[in-house]
Amino acid sequence: MTENLGPVVPTADAIGKLHPASAVRLNPDGLLGGWQQRNIDATLPHCVTQLDAYGNLANLRRVTGDADGEFRGFWFADTDVHKTLEAAFWSGTANAFADETAALLEKAQDADGYLDSYYQDPDNRAKQWAELHFSHEMYTAGHLIQAAVAAARSAPDTPAAQQVVAVARRFADLLVLRYAQSPEVDGHPEVETALAELYRVTGHRPYLDLAARFVENRGHGVLGEGRFGPAYYQDHEPLRGTAEVTGHVVRQVYLLAGAVDVAVETGDQELLDTTIRLWDSALESRTYITGGQGSRHRDEAYGDPYELPPDRAYAETCAAIGNFQLAWRLLLATGDVKYADEMERVLHNGIAGSTAAGGTAFFYSNPLQLRTGHDGSHEDAPSQRLTWYSCACCPPNLARLMASLHHYLATGDESGLQLHLYGSGTIEHGEHAVQVETRYPWDEQVTVTVTSTSAEPWTLALRVPAWCDSARLRVNGTPARVEARDGYLRLDRIWHLGDEVQLVLTMPSRLVAAHPRVDASRGAAALVRGPLVYCLEQADMPAGTVLEDVELSTSSPLAVAFHTTGVAPVTVRVPVRLRSSQEQAPLYRDLPTAPHGPSGPAATVTAIPYFLWANRASGAMRIWIPLAAQET
Repeated sequence: MTENLGPVVPTADAIGKLHPASAVRLNPDGLLGGWQQRNIDATLPHCVTQLDAYGNLANLRRVTGDADGEFRGFWFADTDVHKTLEAAFWSGTANAFADETAALLEKAQDADGYLDSYYQDPDNRAKQWAELHFSHEMYTAGHLIQAAVAAARSAPDTPAAQQVVAVARRFADLLVLRYAQSPEVDGHPEVETALAELYRVTGHRPYLDLAARFVENRGHGVLGEGRFGPAYYQDHEPLRGTAEVTGHVVRQVYLLAGAVDVAVETGDQELLDTTIRLWDSALESRTYITGGQGSRHRDEAYGDPYELPPDRAYAETCAAIGNFQLAWRLLLATGDVKYADEMERVLHNGIAGSTAAGGTAFFYSNPLQLRTGHDGSHEDAPSQRLTWYSCACCPPNLARLMASLHHYLATGDESGLQLHLYGSGTIEHGEHAVQVETRYPWDEQVTVTVTSTSAEPWTLALRVPAWCDSARLRVNGTPARVEARDGYLRLDRIWHLGDEVQLVLTMPSRLVAAHPRVDASRGAAALVRGPLVYCLEQADMPAGTVLEDVELSTSSPLAVAFHTTGVAPVTVRVPVRLRSSQEQAPLYRDLPTAPHGPSGPAATVTAIPYFLWANRASGAMRIWIPLAAQET
């Protein structure tokens, strides 16, 4: 397999523990490979079509004189073009789009390297660089640069890739010229990680130095108060002194991703420790069970510790993607399994749930509960996924992540291969190569076959997820007694062509309770099997039963059901009690002082994976299910 490097490739001098595997391919018959194939077949072409329909490409053509009319969309509309272009390069498809867009960007770029169609408009040219709290100019440059990184690593010899790299470098050089000695920053972090990665591609040190400067410039109040205060911009206090995540979630996780990149490339352990501390603060008290982050719609922000309302969850798709990308960087930097565990959780729930089964409709926010009677007519809180949004940052962000998904599965180091996420496909790094076959997460078994030979022993490390209490190994059919160490089963031996390892990760259905301080979920439980969070939907309720009148009964066990057709291959049969209709009950009532028995007739309902909700009829949904009153 030809080496194909991904979105994050630390240099040999970086202080990280792991290096991304050099060549990975997903099979389309697995869950992850199926998502990637759907992205190629449906999501990416859909994004290309929408860029034309909503005027994003026309905005750039106005700059070149090839289109008339008014500027359309948000002032950062170019970023949707750049993200879709990045997806096209990672996927190796949409080549006509890549060719045409590369030529368009080259033609639209100013002589000094500036490229942002909103601020190239004659009415807005005087505002260039004058309203950084608002303008997203560096954010836009960052996404252009990341498209160039994808071009350089996936198709370096093609004219389109060379055009995009040249355009991005001219813009990056302009940023260096203007801001290498400046205290200013962009209101939306993103350019930091882009510049660091461009340094990794080119070896041009000023790009990394500017990324580091932008990280250090944060927190000095240069962006002003704005509508939501300086924390919204991540400009409330210097990053190194910050104790907890706060403010706009996407800005926070993008800033931390850039800080990790800078830290490992400059050997700055203090800065790396800062990112770890902030990541921990998010995971300890501000992250939903789906891996989503952000509980406040008003400013798309983190709430207070344990402020995690399921029905009002914002949990923006871009925030989940940013969390995934940040966790990957921290995994590479530290080798700590907790980051791989979080990648798995947010990928299979918070990210996967954002895309419809057909791949052409999306959630911007991802609630954990939808109430009966919810008015989902507005795009800020729809009851169904929408084909596009006025601010369409999420769909092309999904497209670029899914196009590059295979690059996040495995790593290699001097000891051998480490498998972090499980999906059918092939993995190579150096002299070591394996083939993975699995129906995970529907099935408990992962089969790894060695497809290379070596005269020297090397280590195959297989992650045991934190949710798994029992993992079993067989090597060439013989049970292997290996204790998990630091979250991985490590097999060190001389491997021969065709050697086979069978890993079984037992995944019984489980009931999970939230921390007692999560008031919104107190007295309720969630259903989880393996890495998947399950939910109840109105579509699976008994006739005449409203979802809000269902209570979870713990008197009977959960049962797993396997299917060859239907909404999901694996569902969970859940024992519940059905309350009588509460529609006419008073808003508040006195509680009885004496114990009381079961609250209603017993029944069994079906729970489906959360990521598959809203693919049938519109209706209520919930992850957190109220526990029935104590049965006597």
